[in-house]
Amino acid sequence: MLNPVERLIACTILLVAVVDIAFVVIKDVAVDIEGYAAATLIGLFLLLSGQLYRRFRPALRVSTALCGSGLFILFSLVGSTLNYTFLPTVNQSIDPFLMRFDAMLGYDWPLVVTFAAQHSWIGYTLFLVYATSLPQLLLLVCWYGFSGDDRRLHHFLLTGMVGALASVIFWFFFPTFGAKSYNTLPQWVMETIPLAVDPAYGRELLRLAAEGVSYLSPKNVLGLIAFPSFHIVMACMSLAFAPRLMPVRILFYVVNVLMFPAVLVQGGHFLVDIAGGVIMFLLAWLVARALLSRLSPERAPSTTLQVA
Repeated sequence: MLNPVERLIACTILLVAVVDIAFVVIKDVAVDIEGYAAATLIGLFLLLSGQLYRRFRPALRVSTALCGSGLFILFSLVGSTLNYTFLPTVNQSIDPFLMRFDAMLGYDWPLVVTFAAQHSWIGYTLFLVYATSLPQLLLLVCWYGFSGDDRRLHHFLLTGMVGALASVIFWFFFPTFGAKSYNTLPQWVMETIPLAVDPAYGRELLRLAAEGVSYLSPKNVLGLIAFPSFHIVMACMSLAFAPRLMPVRILFYVVNVLMFPAVLVQGGHFLVDIAGGVIMFLLAWLVARALLSRLSPERAPSTTLQVA
């Protein structure tokens, strides 16, 4: 049986899935059914396996880890699609305002990426760091599940869910696409270091915003949101919920401090997107804490937010 926190997350997943399916039907969007079915089956298998462990075997830690992993995968699947329900965008992008703000701060994305290419070890390092965001979160789900710290696990899962949904809703009213959508890079820069996103990626985002989406697949769903940076939300989650085992905690701190410049270079973000991501994380953490206190008062989280 699902506990109150798991039940809330599962109900949210179902609600978002209904919205996703309605969007696909109403707008007649082609879907990679096999891709979505495979990912859904993996999430459901983990969730149901956790329920079987909880009911028939005295392995609560295994059950918690499996249920948490299943819910994490299922929410990631429906949440990554939810953003596409708002395409094409109906509201004007706030990118011009963000560009002016960055200009006031003296920030120039092409110059930053060029610097990383001139020192290629920086570009390669930040590329690897940028790719660790989701694996880190799944690792934390397993860590707290198998360690039996379900209080921190549930706070972690609720923070991610609230942060993701709030970011998508904010983006609906104030769409943004980031610095990579409005700048070009010298060809030698793109040939020198790998880039997670580049100006071509940015132009595709602008096309989707204008024309909408015609085909959906979990293999090629793009990250649409620039402000607030959800990569920064995830980095803050990894910092705040880093394992207490000191060597592992130090590793999490190092990687996620590097995530901040990685988001700029590899994520093609405006500088102000970083601040937006930090603020969104703090709000999500507080809302998740309040939800957890209401759903599981006996397991209410402590009032201390520990970050690097």
